Formats: sequence, C-alpha cells, structure tokens
Amino acid sequence: MRHSMFDTRATGIHPWQVFRRLMKLVVVVALTLSLGAHWMLLQSVAWVGMVVNYSHDATLTEALSKTFDGQHPCKLCKFVQQGKATEKKQDTKKPTKELGKFLPAGRAFTLCPPELQPVIFSAPNYAGLRVEPPPTPPPKRA
Repeated sequence: MRHSMFDTRATGIHPWQVFRRLMKLVVVVALTLSLGAHWMLLQSVAWVGMVVNYSHDATLTEALSKTFDGQHPCKLCKFVQQGKATEKKQDTKKPTKELGKFLPAGRAFTLCPPELQPVIFSAPNYAGLRVEPPPTPPPKRA
C-alpha cells in the first residue's frame, strides 16, 4: 500500500501542523536576529572555546581571568566586535536626509494636524450631586 506525502494516516501528523511549527521557528529566528541575540550566542561560544583553550596551559581560574580580561581576544571575539560595530553604524544613519528628497521644499510637515489631535474626555463626577438620602427602609421586592 502506497501512502502519499499528505496522507495523515501514515505519520499521524497533519501537514498544517508541520507548516505552523515551521512558521513559528521562522518567527523565533527572525526575532532573535532582530534583537541581536546571534551576537550573544557567538560571543558565548567564543568564551567557552577560550576557556577550554586557556585551561590546557593554566588553571581554570587563570583561564577564566584570561578569557574575560579583554586583552586576549580570539578570532571569533574580534569577528563579533566587528559585526556589532557594523550594525551600530547602520543603525545610526539618519533617514531624515533621505526623506527630505520626497518632501516639498519650504513646507512644514506634521504627522497629525492639530484638528485631528485626540480629544480627552473625563467622566463626570456625579458623586457629589445627590442631595436626598437613600430611602429607609429599603424598598421590598415585588
């Protein structure tokens, strides 16, 4: 008996489940990259490798201090520093100069004109307006 690729009886997993898991993985990877967590991961790998390499010739305490003193960076540490610096340069570019090409010269530009500013309403304070006391005894149910 031959099963097709989309036959759920063969594996018990529906293709949409695989697709949803794949899309969740794509979102997680995209968020990780956008937050710069890949640099933290690479730096952690570099530190572990440095501790292992330095501990061959010295004690663990000396290897840790040599790893984190900042004076003995490895190739991966230098790569991470260079990558972070490149990202910072790209983030600090001012897009306002490029935006000026599309705006008419000499005119003010506001995102929200004053006539469309939000109006804030406050709830009226009715607590102090009641002058008669509540009925005594309380009314009975019918």
